Amino acid sequence: MVPLLLLLLVSSHHQHGSEAESSHISKIHHSSVKEQNGVQNSQHERVMSVSEEGMIHSPDFPNTYPRNTVLVWRLVAISENARIQLTFDKRFGLEDAEDGICKYDYVEIEEPIGGMVLGRWCGSQAVPGPQLSKGNQIRIRFTSDEYFPSNPGFCIHYSLFLQQRSAEPEVPPVLPHTLQSIEELNEAVAGFSTVEELMKYLEPERWQLDMENLYKPTWHTLGKSFFQTKKGKGVVDLNLLREEVRLYSCTSRNFSVSLREELQRTDAIFWPSCLLVKRCGGNCACCAHRCYDCQCVPTKVCRKYHEVLMLRHRPGSHGLQKALTDVPLEHHEECGCVCRDGLD
Repeated sequence: MVPLLLLLLVSSHHQHGSEAESSHISKIHHSSVKEQNGVQNSQHERVMSVSEEGMIHSPDFPNTYPRNTVLVWRLVAISENARIQLTFDKRFGLEDAEDGICKYDYVEIEEPIGGMVLGRWCGSQAVPGPQLSKGNQIRIRFTSDEYFPSNPGFCIHYSLFLQQRSAEPEVPPVLPHTLQSIEELNEAVAGFSTVEELMKYLEPERWQLDMENLYKPTWHTLGKSFFQTKKGKGVVDLNLLREEVRLYSCTSRNFSVSLREELQRTDAIFWPSCLLVKRCGGNCACCAHRCYDCQCVPTKVCRKYHEVLMLRHRPGSHGLQKALTDVPLEHHEECGCVCRDGLD
C-alpha cells in the first residue's frame, strides 16, 4: 500500500507541475506578442491601426532583404470614412521580372474586401506610383524566394486621406412635363424603371386609371365591320422589354481574348490560348444625357492574374521550354456611356 500511495503522490505532483509549467509557457508566449504603434504580430499578417503617417519596409531596408520571406501587413484606418494613401520611396529594387511578370520576389497591394489586386511590382527600373485604398483598409504583401535577393528592397509611406464632402449641388426645379420640350421630356422618360413610375410622373392624379386603360380592349373600324384587339399584361410586358434593351446596352460582359494578341507575345505559345475576361460592350444609342455620339467605356478596371502554361523555344536547343506562368489581364467591372467629344 505504501508504494502505491507514494506513486499517486508523485503522479499528482508531476501533473500539477506540468500545469504550472504550461501556464508559465503560455504567459511567456503571450508576453512575446508585442504591440507597438498599433502593430500586432501574427503568424499570418500584421494588423496596423492607421491614425497618422508612418512607413513599412522590407527587412534590412535599404540593404539586401533576406531569402524565403513572406510578410503581410493589413492597414486599417481609424475612421470608416477615411482612405489610406500609399507612396513608394524612390529607392526601390527587387528581383527582376521574368517575361514581364513578377513571379519570384515582389510587393503586392490588394483590397482586403473582395481581394482585388491593385498591383504587383518587382525589378528596379520604375518606382510604383501612389496608391489609394477604396475603403478604410488595404493589404500589402511582400514575398521573396530562395534565389537572388536584391537591394534596397522597398519602403512604403502611408497616411490618412480624409474624404471631403462636397457641397450638395443645387438641383434645378423640374418643370411639369406639359411645359417641357420634347428633348427634355425624352430625357426624363428614359430615367424611369417601370411603366408605373412613368405614369405616376405623367399623371400624378389619375395614373391608376391610365394604367387600366393601357390594357383595355380597343375597337377599330374597317369598312362597315368592327373588330376588337385584345391587350393584356401577359401578352406584352413593357417592363421586360425595357430590361432586354438594358441587357444589350453598355454593360460588362464576357469576351474571349487571345493571349498572344493581348500580351503582344510572338515568342511564346500559351495553353489555353484564349481566356475569358470582362470587357465593356454593347451600344449607347439611348444615352440619358443629350449626346448624339456616345461610346461605351470602362469606368472601373482591375487587373487579375491567370495561371497558364507557356511554351517557348529554348535557346540553343531543339526542345520547348515549358513553364507555368501568371499572366495579367485587364477586366472591366463597370461600364458607362460617355460622349465621344468628352474623350478627345
